[in-house]
Amino acid sequence: MRDHSVAFVGIDTSKLRNAIAIAEGGRRGGEVRYLGEIDSTDAATRKLISKLAVRYSSLTFCYEAGLTGYGLYRLIECACTGICGLRGRHWWS
Repeated sequence: MRDHSVAFVGIDTSKLRNAIAIAEGGRRGGEVRYLGEIDSTDAATRKLISKLAVRYSSLTFCYEAGLTGYGLYRLIECACTGICGLRGRHWWS
């Protein structure tokens, strides 16, 4: 069941671990919640996207476009197209 329709996911990338924060669209006060860190593996990232896809119909990702960001871009695109009706949008910093 989807509680909110839009979520903005911030990812601070590194070789070993990625820090994750989320802001829900339409929330008053612009609250951003830190979700914690996940491993920088494909499996951990796919699991995160799958969990978020249950709650949100639209996900927008923001992360660094450096060495670790390029692989993350391809992984997010692949994982999001595998989920029916979900399209990942990207912002780079």
